Amino acid sequence: MNKFEHKNIIKSENEKKKRETFFRKLIKPVSAGANGTLNYVVKKGSGKNKVASKRQ
Repeated sequence: MNKFEHKNIIKSENEKKKRETFFRKLIKPVSAGANGTLNYVVKKGSGKNKVASKRQ
């Protein structure tokens, strides 16, 4: 591996980390009970007809 390849690998890893942190900042937590999210019943998937619980 030469210096050029090494610099490109490091640069791509840094860009990937920046992108991941940016998307994490965009995700906002949902508070239980706000806007009808309390006792929400799952309509599709493996947990169908089950009440969604707060994950900790």
